[in-house]
Amino acid sequence: MPIDVDKVRRDTPGCFGTVHLHHSGASLMPTPVITAVKNHLDLELSHGGYEAEEIAREKLANTYAAVAKLLNCEADEVALMESATNAWNAVFYGIAQTFRPGDRILTAHSEYVSNMIAYLQVVERYGARVDVIPNKKYGKLDLRALENMIDSHVRLISITHVPTYNGLVNPIVEVGQVARDYGIPYLVDACQSAGQMPLDVQLIGCDALSATGRKYLRGPRGTGFLYVNKNSLERFPPAVLDLYSADWTERDSFVIKPGSRRYEAFESNIAARIGLGVAVDYALSEGLHDIYARIRLLSGKLRHWLGQIPEITIRDRGTECCGIVTFSIDGMHAQDFQKKMHAKNINVGVSLRNCAVIDFDEWGVDSIVRAPVHYINTEDELRFFIREVKNVVADLA
Repeated sequence: MPIDVDKVRRDTPGCFGTVHLHHSGASLMPTPVITAVKNHLDLELSHGGYEAEEIAREKLANTYAAVAKLLNCEADEVALMESATNAWNAVFYGIAQTFRPGDRILTAHSEYVSNMIAYLQVVERYGARVDVIPNKKYGKLDLRALENMIDSHVRLISITHVPTYNGLVNPIVEVGQVARDYGIPYLVDACQSAGQMPLDVQLIGCDALSATGRKYLRGPRGTGFLYVNKNSLERFPPAVLDLYSADWTERDSFVIKPGSRRYEAFESNIAARIGLGVAVDYALSEGLHDIYARIRLLSGKLRHWLGQIPEITIRDRGTECCGIVTFSIDGMHAQDFQKKMHAKNINVGVSLRNCAVIDFDEWGVDSIVRAPVHYINTEDELRFFIREVKNVVADLA
């Protein structure tokens, strides 16, 4: 059945009064998610934090189960984290501790800025190398070039599925096949794709995958999750341990917990984690295939309408473009445009050069506008946005 847009908008108070085109930053939570968070905070108010957590054990277990269903994995392969960055760092810095001078990391042009900074830190700290896989004509990473780059020094392939500043969708399934063929650990950053499109870690073939709750999953801020294949745990030793992730068994020894919860820490926001489970269930109930179909329909229309404005340059690349619509305006900084949109109750995002130095330098720009759509948006909202874009452009003339 097609998505009942009126229903999901009624479930989303933030839809009314504001045109929200910033879903790749933080999307709008549906009422069931907000209610779940509030209910647990009320439980903490009346019972205390530890006691409320004990009462909520089944709800917490549901979050692990919901994420496992979302990714097509087992619940003990899921760790709940405070953000996608914490999730990604938990495995990357673990494997990075094993790097030696000359070891290589292969990544993409469109890699997320925090990941690139982490690679460069490892280059500085351990003498490793980071090599960027060339793009094909339309921006997607070149699989043949990837395979030609592999040698005995490649210790990790690490790819961002969907960049934060672009509608590009990288071929992570095909990359996974290359990683398996050569026995190389494979890490996927799915921060922008989780909740936007179907994700199947069995099909992707990754050893580890990280994502957030606040973006396309429409969950609370301060939530994220990590998948690590149960057969890949030893490839990614935890970078940090505490009393939750390990047991102190003797005076001079400890034992790491089994499964992916070894990457978790003791303290966490239980209310937010429960809300994350409700958000994942909500997305699953609407259907990720249907969600992505509607997102691509809306983003395709928005790109088409923007492309008819001469002063606009669409920055999205790839043969498959997702819901993240990005563009630049001749003679206008993206942050100035953002302020004008806020004055009209339209939320858009901005990406600056320091978030994607390789691509921004290639494009010759220092800022772009992000206007990511979601299935809760409507065509009327997009038409209103286009009218305001045209008004801004006209004022520049």
